[in-house]
Amino acid sequence: MTRRRTLWFWVFVGPFAAGLVLFTYVPLLWSVGLSFFDAHNTVTPTRFVGLGNYTAMLSDGAFTGSLRTFLLFTAFIVPATYVLSLALALMVNRVRRAQAFFRSVFFLPAACSYVVAALIWKMSIFNGVRFGLANTVLDAFGAEPVAWLSTTHPPWYWLVIVTVRLWLQAGFYMILFLAGLQRIDPVLYEAAAVDGARPGRQVLRHITLPQLRATSVAVVLLLVVNAFQSFDEFYNLLSDARGYPPYARPPLVYLYYTALGQGQNLGTGSAGAVILALIIAVVTVGQARWFGLGRTDADG
Repeated sequence: MTRRRTLWFWVFVGPFAAGLVLFTYVPLLWSVGLSFFDAHNTVTPTRFVGLGNYTAMLSDGAFTGSLRTFLLFTAFIVPATYVLSLALALMVNRVRRAQAFFRSVFFLPAACSYVVAALIWKMSIFNGVRFGLANTVLDAFGAEPVAWLSTTHPPWYWLVIVTVRLWLQAGFYMILFLAGLQRIDPVLYEAAAVDGARPGRQVLRHITLPQLRATSVAVVLLLVVNAFQSFDEFYNLLSDARGYPPYARPPLVYLYYTALGQGQNLGTGSAGAVILALIIAVVTVGQARWFGLGRTDADG
């Protein structure tokens, strides 16, 4: 009976496990190995260069500049998404009728493709011509139209990038906060009311936010990792027939042009991907330890 159960386990799990190994782990290990070789226009290692590719990437101003772009993007998107998703969760949690409807409406953008959303923002809302929605609103107030994606002083393109990411992901993190809110014991709020705590900011600060600590840590970690992996909205918003502009180039866009662009230097591209993965791992572990993720009360 046990052997029969084991057989059926591998019948169902085996294809998925094989696909995971073949299409995820093997390419990852191959990329790590490729980062130590000179590999122009080929995925086959040729000449061993040791840490030369890593040195080249870390001394490349374009790559370090892409990391600064990520830091700037993170400084915008993480707090904005956190505040917006928490506010949506608090509002939906207070709704007594049609809560499922509002939850679904706010979550719906999370099911939209990043590519489709970026094209809508680029072609319809923040179109640089006079007839885009944003410029139509400006025209109604007598203001001149703005070339949103090509104006660098001031950098209006950040408004486009941040708003499309906010629209896409705020609903997902709202669901996480909503699950955390519904796990809070109502007795805590009743005790606060008996003690004379004013509803609103005081209850939010001293009861709701402390009870959401674990959820908040998870949300921040996910937001930072997702910011590191940003590609679709940047590429589809800012690239055109002439290529990608030199500004607002995140790490994955830079690595895309390094590995698959004109030079097709897959060795340095792989080294950059390994560096980026290590940065993500270090930042994630550092945040988890800083916030005490997984620490129990017995651990102190």
